[in-house]
Amino acid sequence: MEAPLYPDFPLDPSAPPGTQSAFWVGPRYLAGDDGRLYDAVADALAGLGWTSLTIVRGRHEPDEAPEDRQVLRSTLLHISPDTLHWAQWVLADEPFHLGDLPIAWQVSARADTSSPLAQWSAYFTPDIPGEALVDFLVALDARTQPGVPLAGPELVLDAVAAHGWLCDIDQPQAGATDPTFTSHISLGEMPPLIQDADPRALTAEADEAGPAGWQAWAEPALGEPCLWAASFGASVPHDLVAAFAASLSSTAPVLRRVLPEATRERLLRAPAD
Repeated sequence: MEAPLYPDFPLDPSAPPGTQSAFWVGPRYLAGDDGRLYDAVADALAGLGWTSLTIVRGRHEPDEAPEDRQVLRSTLLHISPDTLHWAQWVLADEPFHLGDLPIAWQVSARADTSSPLAQWSAYFTPDIPGEALVDFLVALDARTQPGVPLAGPELVLDAVAAHGWLCDIDQPQAGATDPTFTSHISLGEMPPLIQDADPRALTAEADEAGPAGWQAWAEPALGEPCLWAASFGASVPHDLVAAFAASLSSTAPVLRRVLPEATRERLLRAPAD
């Protein structure tokens, strides 16, 4: 860690949200999202000049009062100034699941403005550290060609290795884990429903391996539910995934008021006062 942390400092989970104390905690990849994953990302995107829109779809019956309309979908959409990148907050929109966890943010990019279709998408569940997602989006915002790869997959593994993560014993060129073996990043076949323009994603037969994309997740205990998960389409450039991985594995402590129950006892913490 980059600051002295004290694991035995008491934390009062019963305190009202407005009076909860703030703590510097680590490791980052087990620290959760502080219950403000939307706000952390939305504030960062606003600072980058992205436009935010609210898309609401509903059903309105004849002679029904406007206030009685049934809202079927509500998506918060953030669009970059060049309109090549966008991020959707879909948690309240009946999202599909990743690692048995609902998707909270979906980030997409297209090659140019002539096509409305995304070239790739990346997906992030609740409790993923907001810092890692923000750093991914900052790196994306800086790219004028979000679909052009600038480096190979070794860049991702180098990013986590620099922070003490260990290469996977079975696949040292395609995976790594943190020193406590709770968090992982791996290059492998994409899960179902991941959107990607790679033609192999559409043409692969049932018995064939599809295109490989990066997956990351935290499993606090073997066989227990994941704390968070992230999935990157096969066409997501490795340098963007590396920005996410470097931030995720960073040894710098993060500020938190709300700690995940699953990892509370694993976290080092020091009062921020």
